[in-house]
Amino acid sequence: MAKRRSLDTDRCPVARSLDVMGERWALLIVRDAFDGMRRFGEFQKSLGVARNILADRLRNLVDANILETKPASDGTSYEEYVLTPKGRGLFPVIVGLRQWGEAHLYGAGDAHSVMLEHASGKPIQSMTLQDAQGQALGPDDVWVKKTTD
Repeated sequence: MAKRRSLDTDRCPVARSLDVMGERWALLIVRDAFDGMRRFGEFQKSLGVARNILADRLRNLVDANILETKPASDGTSYEEYVLTPKGRGLFPVIVGLRQWGEAHLYGAGDAHSVMLEHASGKPIQSMTLQDAQGQALGPDDVWVKKTTD
């Protein structure tokens, strides 16, 4: 199998992001990390992925500074995987994917999970892109300008 071309120098931020996070296991690991999972075994149990694949994806996320390893909080000799600030920056991406999935991939009565606010216990509102005055923006309201930098 041919090695895929890296997009780490591409001018498009979507391409660069996908170069790091475009593999499904990577996003699911980050999702689980936001849900409080920290140990290899927890990720493996949640995802059901082969151990060698999980080890590779965790290593890639550490190398990309999305996760970092720390000594286990319970004092054992294990290591835990913790989101870095860069990894925590993926929160709106995970929420956006969740909300898109809820809106487009479930039928009436299909069981699914719901994201709730800690303080109120109520479901969070859908994310929207807004202009400076707080008005919702759609795809026809924005454009991409290429920079010369």
